[in-house]
Amino acid sequence: MPGLLLDTLNGKRSDKVPLWLMRQAGRYLPEYRELRAEKGGFLAMAYDSEAACEITLQPIDRFGFDGAILFSDILIVPHALGQHLEFLAGEGPKLSPPLVEAELDGLSPDRSRYDPIYETVRLCRQRLSENVTMLGFAGSPWTVATYMVAGEGSRDQHDARAMAYRDPGKLQAIIDAIAHETIEYLSGQIEAGAEAVQLFDSWAGSLAPDEFERWVIAPNAKIVAALSQRYPATPIIGFPKGAGEKLPAYARETGVKAVGVDETLDPVWVARELPAGMAVQGNLDPLLLLSGSPALETRIETILEAFSDRPHVFNLGHGIDRRTPIANVERLIATVRGWQG
Repeated sequence: MPGLLLDTLNGKRSDKVPLWLMRQAGRYLPEYRELRAEKGGFLAMAYDSEAACEITLQPIDRFGFDGAILFSDILIVPHALGQHLEFLAGEGPKLSPPLVEAELDGLSPDRSRYDPIYETVRLCRQRLSENVTMLGFAGSPWTVATYMVAGEGSRDQHDARAMAYRDPGKLQAIIDAIAHETIEYLSGQIEAGAEAVQLFDSWAGSLAPDEFERWVIAPNAKIVAALSQRYPATPIIGFPKGAGEKLPAYARETGVKAVGVDETLDPVWVARELPAGMAVQGNLDPLLLLSGSPALETRIETILEAFSDRPHVFNLGHGIDRRTPIANVERLIATVRGWQG
């Protein structure tokens, strides 16, 4: 029997609001830190199906969230496409060779890198109760391309944005390759047991409207169309962080079933501008949750009220901060679970 989260993503309204948090499996949990100390680095854990499944289930066991999000990373796709991937302490992810210097067709793809990810999904789905939705995910092409081009993360996505102007054909080839790969990667996750998937476009906000249409909306629409044809019963959540006033166009044109909203947007405006009946996910500021301010409960209730006339999945506006106290998460859960809409 489908859980509350899956029903909501499919457009059903309920008196109860489903809840999960981006990065809910991670460093704010003491049990995660203990396992990481035992297992080693992030990438080693992501490719260790038993460890990755344990991490995926940790927040479900502790908090009883309605969705379990796969413990993995958006850079698994460039790793499979042939770039070398490593996570350096204090520096973040590094990909080599960066495509600002190298050519995509010079890489040697290794799609066997997906196999342990699929096994993680299978293990988690077997171990979850049927009312908890198993969520898969991938990075959207623009965001993944910014890392592949520069070889690392950057605040302004300079290298990829410059390539878009200097050599748009090269960037288009990279975007197309990522989109094709993402279709196959998410298909594998769905076949393994993912009941819904999310496309993370963390750097969507760095683009002007014309570039947003080409590099965000178009490739995401291609992925959604292909997956929806193969798996019409599997809802797709799109999360174009920083989209701002471009969010309604994204919601209308990509074909996603649900749209994630970051903390910078007024939920009343979002509720008014999104297509009628579309599920919405968000949008508490992770820093408000970190702070534990007395305003926390009031803000949660404001968001719940704003989205009360449409299907709503409560979530953050981005990933939970690793310094967030467990007690603050418990306050969030109590407020959402106790809300009377």
